[in-house]
Amino acid sequence: MDDRDDAELGELLYANPLGCAEDVADFVMEGDGMASFPLGRLRLESRRDPKDGQAANIVYWCREHFQGDIAIRWKFWPIRQPGLCILFFSAAGRGGEDLFDPALSPRSGEYDQYHSGDINAYHISYFRRSYAEERRFQTCNLRKSHGFHLVAQGADPLPAIADCDPPYFMQVTKRGSLIRFYIDELLLFQFLDDGVTYGPVLDRGLLGFRQMAPMIAEYSELEVYRLQRSDME
Repeated sequence: MDDRDDAELGELLYANPLGCAEDVADFVMEGDGMASFPLGRLRLESRRDPKDGQAANIVYWCREHFQGDIAIRWKFWPIRQPGLCILFFSAAGRGGEDLFDPALSPRSGEYDQYHSGDINAYHISYFRRSYAEERRFQTCNLRKSHGFHLVAQGADPLPAIADCDPPYFMQVTKRGSLIRFYIDELLLFQFLDDGVTYGPVLDRGLLGFRQMAPMIAEYSELEVYRLQRSDME
């Protein structure tokens, strides 16, 4: 397995401070959600009562496409729990279509539309506080879709919101078929996708933030870098 330091960043491909409405003018909200900036950073929350179940959950997509060896970085503030936060990446139609191709089925924030619908994606759930069993024993999970394939898991170091000291520095790296996830530079898990067990390795696609109601969270300084090549390549 490749053990090179994924912190070796190359070209900056995308930078967004997520500081005001103009910064997210081309983002797309799926589900009945609200984006606001009360503290100069992106705050996401559902407008629906969590009793509405999956219909109350939201996904907020960045419309930029990324592919190849990349690092995705952002700062994260959990504001209110219970709830759950996810990052989708390498998201595209199962036939390689753009995520917003009109040929794809409409999506409205309900989870099965994302893991068992007509799109492919990797998705990391990194703040899982929706259910009592998640709060008792906290993990970060990587799933690969289409399908609901749990492919990697690691301990979640973040405390309950009452004890949080944000911001937390989040980073996902994807070098070829190797995915790693870090919080505050601590490696929590890695996954080497063999491209066979759960279908081909996913590459070009979009990234998006998902929240499960009644979670409220804030985000800033979204950046995507090309990972530096080394003499080993």
